[in-house]
Amino acid sequence: MAKFLFWFSIAALLYTFVGYPLAVWMLARFRGRHVSKQPFTPHLTVIIACLNEEKNIAARIHNLLQSDYPKTHLEIIVVSDGSTDRTVECAESFTSQSVRLLHYPERRGKPSALNLGVQHASGDILVFADARQSFEPQALKELAANFADATVGAVSGSYVISKPGGSTVVEGVGFYWQYEAWIRQNEGRFNSIIGATGAIYAIRKKLWKALPPETILDDVYTPMQIALSGSRVIYEPAAAAHDRAPQSARREFSRKARTLTGNYQLCQLMPRLLFPNNLLLWQFWSHKLLRLAAPILMMILLIANISICLQNAGDLAALFYKTALAFQSGFYLSVLFGWLLAKRKIRVKIFNVVYVFSVMNAAAIVGLFYFIFGKRNVWVRGE
Repeated sequence: MAKFLFWFSIAALLYTFVGYPLAVWMLARFRGRHVSKQPFTPHLTVIIACLNEEKNIAARIHNLLQSDYPKTHLEIIVVSDGSTDRTVECAESFTSQSVRLLHYPERRGKPSALNLGVQHASGDILVFADARQSFEPQALKELAANFADATVGAVSGSYVISKPGGSTVVEGVGFYWQYEAWIRQNEGRFNSIIGATGAIYAIRKKLWKALPPETILDDVYTPMQIALSGSRVIYEPAAAAHDRAPQSARREFSRKARTLTGNYQLCQLMPRLLFPNNLLLWQFWSHKLLRLAAPILMMILLIANISICLQNAGDLAALFYKTALAFQSGFYLSVLFGWLLAKRKIRVKIFNVVYVFSVMNAAAIVGLFYFIFGKRNVWVRGE
């Protein structure tokens, strides 16, 4: 049994982090579907739902107004969800024909704020943005151009960490987003991506379905609804949102735990996701659900490896399992070393990558407990 668990865990982990990405790359290469992208400037509404963002909201609106998208075709809606700071006052200074402010006196949650914003939107295309990031000037045009193709229902932009500051985890987080962007780009080339970048994604307004008020991941729930309805959801790397790197592994852990809690919740909100009977749901299982299982598989692999080494003597097979255990031990020592370096704000890329990888996997376990015990924060706060 220990040997079965050992090899099963290795196979599942290799498939999750290597096999599936290579499979979608092959599908994109040999079964890629063209997107008829061309200059296209429909009436577009950017919706920003925010909570206590007085430090960011003015710069955010200014950034959107500096976009090279035609001003006569651009609307910006800011929805303040019970903010108790000066968010409303800061946003009000920009209100005009193209910038509108909506305000809930009491907090109702981000999904309700987004629903309100969509109700008041006049654009044919909706773009969802957070308060903290900034768009490149051409980002809105790049998103909109994909909607010239009638088969496209939603488009995700790219997420770029552009201001690392003094963060010691930037290499690990940056590597993760490069890896994730590569997978999404290949998914979109042959079929649909299964989740958008929350900081920048766009949809056809006619495909919008109101979010349940408890929704944690609107940027996965909405694209999955659209993809399951038959429209394509694609990735546009030229539409970039820039963000600051997390200032500590603790903040990245909190963000990731919340995200992974949302992945568990998606299966509750959309039970159809649990039955992978088509290509899109195979992608969801491979890209999302198996990653949730990865930390459990890693623990099983270690325990099984230790058990095998305790049972075997000095034959050749035993040497292999002892070598495997030595590699695992080296990996976890690297995680410990990465943690110590992070505490001292020392950057060593390989150790930072390994450490952040372990943090993200640990967050999957915490996310499961959050989901089971009802700790489900529907807001992502900017720092």
